Amino acid sequence: MSIIKKTAAELGELIASGEASAVEVTQAHLDRIAAVDDSVKAFVHVDPDVALAQARAVDDRKAAGETLGPLAGVPIAHKDVFTTSDMPTTCSSKILEGWRPPYDATITQRLREAGLVILGKTNMDEFAMGSSTENSAFGPTHNPWDLNKIPGGSSGGSSAAVAAYEAPFATGTDTGGSIRQPAAVTGLVGMKPTYGGSSRYGVIAFASSLDTPGPLARTVLDAALLHEAFSGHDPMDSTSIDQPVPAVVEAARRADVAGLRVGVVKEFGGGEGYQPGVLARFHEAVELLESLGAKVVEVSCPHFTYALPAYYLIAPSECSSNLARFDGMRYGLRVGDDGTRSAEEVMALTRAEGFGDEVKRRIMLGTYALSSGYYDAYYGKAQQVRTLITRDFDAAFEQVDVLISPTTPTTAFPIGERADDPMAMYLADLCTIPSNLAGNAAISVPCGLADEDSLPVGLQIMAPVLADDRVYRVGAAVEQALQDRWGGPLLAKAPAL
Repeated sequence: MSIIKKTAAELGELIASGEASAVEVTQAHLDRIAAVDDSVKAFVHVDPDVALAQARAVDDRKAAGETLGPLAGVPIAHKDVFTTSDMPTTCSSKILEGWRPPYDATITQRLREAGLVILGKTNMDEFAMGSSTENSAFGPTHNPWDLNKIPGGSSGGSSAAVAAYEAPFATGTDTGGSIRQPAAVTGLVGMKPTYGGSSRYGVIAFASSLDTPGPLARTVLDAALLHEAFSGHDPMDSTSIDQPVPAVVEAARRADVAGLRVGVVKEFGGGEGYQPGVLARFHEAVELLESLGAKVVEVSCPHFTYALPAYYLIAPSECSSNLARFDGMRYGLRVGDDGTRSAEEVMALTRAEGFGDEVKRRIMLGTYALSSGYYDAYYGKAQQVRTLITRDFDAAFEQVDVLISPTTPTTAFPIGERADDPMAMYLADLCTIPSNLAGNAAISVPCGLADEDSLPVGLQIMAPVLADDRVYRVGAAVEQALQDRWGGPLLAKAPAL
């Protein structure tokens, strides 16, 4: 098997045993990026010299007899929302083009401490606002399953890099489904940890009460290994949970659902907007869980139907506040500063030229929702709905151990199809948003290909706050059973690039 087709866990073992060096593994992935990324466009920045220097440092440490972690020397793709002191961080926005941060995000720092080799920064929807990675100042990313289709978003560069074998796994951030949705449409595993379980320090903020860093990978075990490597309490993040990281790797290795109570979310069971092939694969996954010994029941979460409108008031409100810092005064783009204009005029010109249409749309929505006379009617009501959704989860988890649903209502759609229809685009996150509003753990795992287009379908598994290990346990059991049925991973069925 080609070295780029191996899992992160396998690569870590090869490097630890001396069967391969970190430099060899890194070079193989850099060669793959050079071969296919002109078509996929997953990366916005790759520096082979920096990546190889990181790999050599791992090999030197191993030669010196140091004990290395299980992922030392394994390459990773890093979403361009995390600050990195040795490469630009742009959030795929013109307003930050070329900006090099003076510090590393906590997660960047933990990747380095674990010995991971950062290959480069991946494309994304500008400031993480989107579901297709079309809202990037650097152009869209393409789905390796079909280059005319979207790879999901906002972490679409990360999902495309992993699905195209340019990296064994990647980081992402999930605000309304931006890890799980791209994972679903590219045939990957994507995990949104419990909010506060992974640090937001150094993550350029979109919506501070929702943003959650997490892993994208080709296997449940790889996702768990990466999750464990970068998670845990961070005193630099005031929202970080001061609790041990759940035993996610142990759960992924356990891969057993016997005796677990699984709830099918009634409100996400189908209807208008759901693709028949998605529902067919989902119902097969439900039957599979029953055959593996889980007890499956239907559970109603009545307020989940209000999650989408609530989210699109809360998230834009928070983004209008967070993005006020991009004013052309301190860093990044500055337009019109010729000595004849006031600071206010320079700020307006900079923001007009620096922000894309979707970012401007959300800033305006959020500013309106927070304005005097409308705050209680819009933002306040949305937060009340958020409380009701959290209560729905609490009531459901009194009856079952995990909840399941399709990850997305459809498979990957054509690039450009929804570009002029924001409401159609927002519906891509219909099933994923409730977990962000409540802050609980949720994962997407591949569950097959839709009959209509032979594109991947994702199964979403949701668990209570700090029960992240539970979704890995269920996800690994589904993965193992389906791979036995398919004769290998779902990605093996993807057309070769």
